[in-house]
Amino acid sequence: MAPSTVPTVTLNNGVEIPQLGFGVFQVPDDQTTAAVTAALETGYRSIDTAAIYGNETGVGRALAASGLPREDLFITTKLWNADQGYDATLRAFEASLGKLGLDHVDLYLIHWPTPARDLYRDSWRALERLAAEGRIRAAGVSNFQPGHLLRLLDGATLTPVVNQIELHPGLQQAELRTFHTDRKIATEAWSPLAQGAVLDEPVIGDMAAKYGKSPAQVVLRWHLQLGNIVIPKSVTPARIRENFDVFDFALTDEEMRAVAALDRGLRTGPHPDELN
Repeated sequence: MAPSTVPTVTLNNGVEIPQLGFGVFQVPDDQTTAAVTAALETGYRSIDTAAIYGNETGVGRALAASGLPREDLFITTKLWNADQGYDATLRAFEASLGKLGLDHVDLYLIHWPTPARDLYRDSWRALERLAAEGRIRAAGVSNFQPGHLLRLLDGATLTPVVNQIELHPGLQQAELRTFHTDRKIATEAWSPLAQGAVLDEPVIGDMAAKYGKSPAQVVLRWHLQLGNIVIPKSVTPARIRENFDVFDFALTDEEMRAVAALDRGLRTGPHPDELN
């Protein structure tokens, strides 16, 4: 499938992001270059990394070797908790940029709110500066709850373009997604397959059999039809290709409701109020 067939989501600042991207969470740096290379060869053009993943250098190697025009790529990285604060954020961004080997990133996110440290508003001012300087095309957040977002927006000059949150059939976060919609913040799903925890659900298996797809493909299709931006990760080339092959079928309204019924508050990561 050609990259041009991947739908895009227009963010609140007019920038377009591919709705399906490739994540590298928990991928060791020495495996990242091969994984990202396989993803780019498959047709992914959006790559999501983070400072704490320790693999920005591996991502950068793959980007440099790909020969793809920079304007065809959408690169996201994230500010780690220990680097929050205005000046520290600017320094951390420069470090990430150097590891990636880029002169700008398309999307820069505050990785967690870490509310007990109460520095995310200072970090957001730094992201607003980076956006004004053209160092980042878009500024967003990750793992923010409504209260964190409201406090961030108080006095801010930019609204986050996305909030990247844990989201999958077992944890659907309907209230937070509605909050996003009301404020024109796009919802981006990390751990979209719940690290495999939802793939054994019989209702998903039945849909997979019906469409001749894998359970993972069914769940990714559900995300896309909800309007989520989604960033599955894998280091296996066959799985990387499989996760991309989700544009030739569609779930019915009844099937979408059946997946919605699987919500049970299942978190695979920490609660945003508790991570500091």
